[in-house]
Amino acid sequence: MVAMKLVVFILLAAVVASLGSGLFFLVKDEKGSPRMLKVLKIRVALSIALILFLIVSFQFGWITPQN
Repeated sequence: MVAMKLVVFILLAAVVASLGSGLFFLVKDEKGSPRMLKVLKIRVALSIALILFLIVSFQFGWITPQN
């Protein structure tokens, strides 16, 4: 159970870090910079990975809902 929480925390932290770097590139880079698009792709991929991990974990019974 601790390992599941750790994986979710790491993925959430990576999404937040990607969001922060996207904000940095938005403010500092010139118009039309490809780095902003790259960071957006990474953030979307991390979010999809997190959602899929939670769905698979629930299906295999690694995590259970709390009542």
